[in-house]
Amino acid sequence: MADGTDAAGVLAAARAALAAEHAAVYGYGVVGARAGERGRAAAREALTAHRARRNALVRTVRELGGRPEPALAAYALPYAVPDAAAAARLAADLEDRVAGVYADLVRAATGERRVEAAEALREAALRSARWRGSGVAFPGLAERAEGAEAGSPGR
Repeated sequence: MADGTDAAGVLAAARAALAAEHAAVYGYGVVGARAGERGRAAAREALTAHRARRNALVRTVRELGGRPEPALAAYALPYAVPDAAAAARLAADLEDRVAGVYADLVRAATGERRVEAAEALREAALRSARWRGSGVAFPGLAERAEGAEAGSPGR
């Protein structure tokens, strides 16, 4: 790219973000079904936000010269979601994954794409903290969060 960014890297990061948004949209269908009355509104709000981000990323991938991958028919959940507590945990985990891919897009992109990715990362981190009841020091940087949980300084 003329601005010094790696076009292939930006496209790969945008595709990864799109895949994470597809999974989040699917996952929030499960969350909404199991979240209980109190969590249902938050799940619906998050679902709407993820659909909007997904649709924007489809356009971004096309603008970058790529072909957007469609959503899968279904996604494997990382664990059973039998109740509202598990639904809240799944929602927080979905948001953590989304934050991670947007952190990669922030690193790869410049200009307005970087700003949009940073905003998406911030939104995901806030939703994760709401679902979990606490946040992490470096949202989107899983290796930092894991290092903090293990009691070791950043890796």
